[in-house]
Amino acid sequence: MRIRRSVTRFFGASVLPAVCIAVTGYFGYYAISGTRNANHPVHATLASQQQKLASIRNDRMRLEHRIDLLDQGDPDMVKEVEHDQMTGSAPGELAMPRDTH
Repeated sequence: MRIRRSVTRFFGASVLPAVCIAVTGYFGYYAISGTRNANHPVHATLASQQQKLASIRNDRMRLEHRIDLLDQGDPDMVKEVEHDQMTGSAPGELAMPRDTH
């Protein structure tokens, strides 16, 4: 009976320190090897994201220019959009008119 009580007391007293060590270990591990630590290659990720941003900005500027041409009623742009919608062509596809006999 005395041995059981001392074993129960020992394990009961060691639960709180074990939980504290586990929590400290968990947060310590992610502080060292997580994605927000000082050793994470942020510069490579930043360069990649900036390249994507530049590409998206170029696409946006190109689309805004096309929209401005459509708003101004540019006949070439209107004809191009009309042709694409009427033929259902894919980007980069060329449609050649057939000679009628």
